[in-house]
Amino acid sequence: MASFEMDDRKKIGLGLTGFGMFFTLLGVIFLFDKGLLAMGNILFLAGVTLTIGPKSALGFFMKPQNFKGTISFGVGFFLVIIGWPIIGMILELYGFIVLFSGFWPTLAVFIQRIPVLGWVLQHPLFRSVNHLTISEHDSAGNGYQYKAKDEWEKVKKLN
Repeated sequence: MASFEMDDRKKIGLGLTGFGMFFTLLGVIFLFDKGLLAMGNILFLAGVTLTIGPKSALGFFMKPQNFKGTISFGVGFFLVIIGWPIIGMILELYGFIVLFSGFWPTLAVFIQRIPVLGWVLQHPLFRSVNHLTISEHDSAGNGYQYKAKDEWEKVKKLN
């Protein structure tokens, strides 16, 4: 397994991804300003492409199990560009959730390892919600469900 080395291309990609998220947040705060949303989308996509590489990005977005997310994100992006930002952002949000749903269990485990936030999330109310979300998040049966349960078991063993 290769380690994650930070070369200049990846640093620039992470910066562009961060600025893309920032511009998208500003666009939503300023009542769905289509210029800021479009700028955020362009920066986000460019950042992801630079961070993981063009070939990996194309492979990620073109996986058969990611088609639904890719198409909804693309249509949402197009709707933002042509001037329908609210509908476009709803479609983009759905596409984003579908595309990156495989990363939620890993993110949940990572967040639970953060000192203060992890302690809050260990409250019984949050633990029951997290367990339901992690164990049932993949209805297509792509294997994420079992991976999530394994990661959840690792977290429970650490506590």
